[in-house]
Amino acid sequence: MRTLVHAQQRRSIRRSLDVECRVVRERDSRLIARRSVDLSPLGMLVVADVPVLTGEPLWVVFRLPHSDAWMGTDATVARVVHGRRPGDPGRCLGVEFEAFDDGTARYLRHALRQVPPPLPMREPRVDYAATIHLAALS
Repeated sequence: MRTLVHAQQRRSIRRSLDVECRVVRERDSRLIARRSVDLSPLGMLVVADVPVLTGEPLWVVFRLPHSDAWMGTDATVARVVHGRRPGDPGRCLGVEFEAFDDGTARYLRHALRQVPPPLPMREPRVDYAATIHLAALS
């Protein structure tokens, strides 16, 4: 029996990191999160203090790991985690950052290299098309 090919689900590696942050909803300036669960150069997962809808614009400010430096950017709620699965830290928001300038993005990537990625909480998804393609080649 052939092994199944797992789909690449992420565009960048997340880092398991409890980062001090302030996430504010743009429309009413309400503070919606103060703690992150993980961080990547493209976004972060934050523990939400209040319910927020997917697609809502946000302002995010966070402290860089192992540093006193803070970064800020506009962001969007990309995903809402309701905290129903085993291992979920509660209600969380997947926040996608707006593009950083090259220097800021490079600085963030460098700061994240020293931090390990989180352990997977569930089985990897399967890329069936790639599996069939590999089977056809053999």
